[in-house]
Amino acid sequence: MWLFQTVFLDAFYKNIRIMQIKRVAADIVNNVDSADLVAIVNSISESNDITADITEHNGASRLRQTPLQDRRVMEAYAALISLARDNGNEFYEYSTMSPTPPRYGSFRDNRIPMQSLIYVKLADDAMGEPFAVIINATISPVNATVATLRYQLYFISGIMLLLAVFLAIIIAKRVSRPIEAINKGAFSLSKGNYATRFTGKGFKEIVELSETLNTAAIELGKVENLRRELLANVSHDLRTPLSLIYSYAELMHDFPDETTSEQTQVIMDETSRLAALVSDVLDISKLEADMEQLNTSRFNLTANLSDTADLVEELLQREGYTIRYEKNGYDEIYVDADEMKINRAFYNLLMNAINYSGDSKNITVTQTVNDNHVKISVTDYGEGISAEDLSSIWDRYYKSSKEHKRAPAGTGLGLSIVKKIIELHGGRYGVISNIDKGSTFWFELCCDVTIHAR
Repeated sequence: MWLFQTVFLDAFYKNIRIMQIKRVAADIVNNVDSADLVAIVNSISESNDITADITEHNGASRLRQTPLQDRRVMEAYAALISLARDNGNEFYEYSTMSPTPPRYGSFRDNRIPMQSLIYVKLADDAMGEPFAVIINATISPVNATVATLRYQLYFISGIMLLLAVFLAIIIAKRVSRPIEAINKGAFSLSKGNYATRFTGKGFKEIVELSETLNTAAIELGKVENLRRELLANVSHDLRTPLSLIYSYAELMHDFPDETTSEQTQVIMDETSRLAALVSDVLDISKLEADMEQLNTSRFNLTANLSDTADLVEELLQREGYTIRYEKNGYDEIYVDADEMKINRAFYNLLMNAINYSGDSKNITVTQTVNDNHVKISVTDYGEGISAEDLSSIWDRYYKSSKEHKRAPAGTGLGLSIVKKIIELHGGRYGVISNIDKGSTFWFELCCDVTIHAR
């Protein structure tokens, strides 16, 4: 506004005046053959505050023919017409009129220099006779107008500045209040208060930030609860073998002559259980931190898993466990995967089935192939899993709603390890379970499968 209404105002005014005069000249040229030409020119001159004349190329006027025309005027017109002829039949220039002294007793001050614009347009009438339209227009000085606008802009700028500061304070308070509340909540959340909830209002971004932080607080609360459950469960699982080891060691110390192989076997079994628990905790920690890398190779999946099932069955045969491996006509299935990790996942599912097979002590392992995908299922016929626990049993640190009990074998972290191993391979996993009818845990590999059927 400053530039357009002060610096460039004079140039804009002159350009607009020139365009107006050019339109007037075009109207006169279009009516030059009219019988009412004099009336038309006079009307145009009065309405546009100009002086217009139509002359021959020698400077003689067509409109105001007098016996004796002013020779100086004719010469001046002829010079302007010559300039127009040299400039494409059109020419204009500015001239400044000297100020006149004020008349005695007059309130009008004519001492301000007046600037005029002289415009010349050459054309031909209907008879082919050349003529010139000469227009003289006074250009009012804009200095006073510029000064007026400048003072107006001073006031406008001051008012706008005050309004801007006022609005900035209001907006800043409206934005800062919820941000300050979110900041306090985040500080409380960082101190471990996971019950903190955020209620940001107003702007969309603040509302979305509040919702995100609420989600983070809820998830962190879940993780904290799971961490506590893990510590409680691990402490429970550590305390039992340590107590047994200490009790039998104390017994052997007090009665060294009565030491039996059963006592040493208990110590060795419980030590193995402790070692397995520590190993599983380390493994799940590495998998969660993405520190484990796949060592992919091509191997016989059927032979690998079948041998593992046979070995486990042989070890538990005295306890009455039976493991049946159903190959469904596929004696050899080769896949590209990490052999040790896939075997570990299968072993964990197998031990989970053994731990919860109940009185039946029967385990069924099934392999199926569909569209270059191989699926391994491990089924037990125990008490099953409730519907509310099915969606969470794969989660890290998850413990069933039932009271934690020490498993007959394993560490209780097996399913979390299975989940991470299968995810590393880009496979799928799941469980189907019915109360009192058992559970079927499965995983599916979509690696490059090669099948050798019977």
